[in-house]
Amino acid sequence: MKKCLKNLGSALTILLATAGSAPAAGSDVAEPLLIREQGSFAVGGTILRNPGTFDPSQLTSPDGQTLHGDHAYVSYQIPVKARKRPLVFLHGAGQFSKTWETTPDGREGFQNIFLRRGFGVYLVDQPRRGGAGRSTQPMNIIPAPDEQMWFSIFRLGDWPNFHPGVRFPRDEASLNQFFRQMTPNTGPYDSKVISDSIAALFEKIGGGILVTHSQGGGPGWYAAMKSPKIEAVVSYEPGLFVFPEGEAPAPIPGASPFDPLKAAETPLSEFAKLTKIPIVLYFGDNIPEKPTDDPGKDNWRTRLQMAKLWVDAVKKHGGDIRLVHLPKIGITGNTHFPFADLNNLEIADLLSDFLKEKGLDE
Repeated sequence: MKKCLKNLGSALTILLATAGSAPAAGSDVAEPLLIREQGSFAVGGTILRNPGTFDPSQLTSPDGQTLHGDHAYVSYQIPVKARKRPLVFLHGAGQFSKTWETTPDGREGFQNIFLRRGFGVYLVDQPRRGGAGRSTQPMNIIPAPDEQMWFSIFRLGDWPNFHPGVRFPRDEASLNQFFRQMTPNTGPYDSKVISDSIAALFEKIGGGILVTHSQGGGPGWYAAMKSPKIEAVVSYEPGLFVFPEGEAPAPIPGASPFDPLKAAETPLSEFAKLTKIPIVLYFGDNIPEKPTDDPGKDNWRTRLQMAKLWVDAVKKHGGDIRLVHLPKIGITGNTHFPFADLNNLEIADLLSDFLKEKGLDE
């Protein structure tokens, strides 16, 4: 018995000694995750109120009843000895917070990778999506088979073939998991409603870094203009860009059903707020440099082209911004979901290096 207690004490000593220690970039190992705090909450949103007085004896009468909706749903975990600034993750189109969790083939996603690196992590389901499905606006949800289209647009390949060298797991089980993490809007997509909720989230939790993906990029720019507590923005393949009034480029034509790609505009006084924080954009592989008849690939040619124009606009007004096209730095094969691809640790290292360079990983 004494020997058992001694061994138990030794094990506890080792566990406590390593509590909260953050592995260096690229050295993540499957050691116990030590979480100081976790939970979930709703943030932002609005309330619809019917006139009249509610009568408990008439439960189905609309008089005096309310509907709380258009909020974001947020789950979070804070590790032991957390770094000063948490990471807030906002998903893209057809996705919810699952994007950042376990990868389709069962590896750790950015949620756990950055928890292991000592960051508090907040995962957002945007209003009218996923766990935040309570919408104040009506919408018909029609079960339309469309997964082969998304296979192409997300640049996994040309159905049923994967792109050569693509960094996505090719087994049937992983593809099944990937398709099953897609979820519909439960109300009309509204960038203002989404960005309002993100700004409200940062008001609640304080300063931190906003990490967006794809369709989440547009609301991310607006949220950063609304909240001075967003200290940096990291955006994976954003699809919408906001220019100063009078400076938006002409729409970019393309072969995608979502083109031509149009830029949004905002007053320069608002746009200037984006020049006060560091911003980095990442784009993956299989994006053509010239127009092509392949709509899945051409969809991202126009967006990468617009992203370069937007980066130039931010720099013109004194901003701290960079665009990283992964194949240009020797990282090839990444899809529209580089943070879930087979090399997601390598992609995470780039983010860790950026945060360290900007002094945001204290």
